[in-house]
Amino acid sequence: MKEGIHPDYHEVMVHCACGNTFKTHSTYKDSMLRVEICSNCHPFYTGKQKLVDTAGRVERFQRKYEKAAKQNNAKKN
Repeated sequence: MKEGIHPDYHEVMVHCACGNTFKTHSTYKDSMLRVEICSNCHPFYTGKQKLVDTAGRVERFQRKYEKAAKQNNAKKN
């Protein structure tokens, strides 16, 4: 490997908006990294995941595919 072309890889303290802090290693230039969401508050990891319905799009999507499923079942019978 060539000398002097690789970024400095050092320990960084990560601060989340939820208040969680932890240490990791990064090539980020500062010693502190601020994030808006982490594994402590992310809905996927906490199990509090919910669908955000924007102007009824989720309901419209579900109705569309319910109709398609009914039509496919009717064709099979």
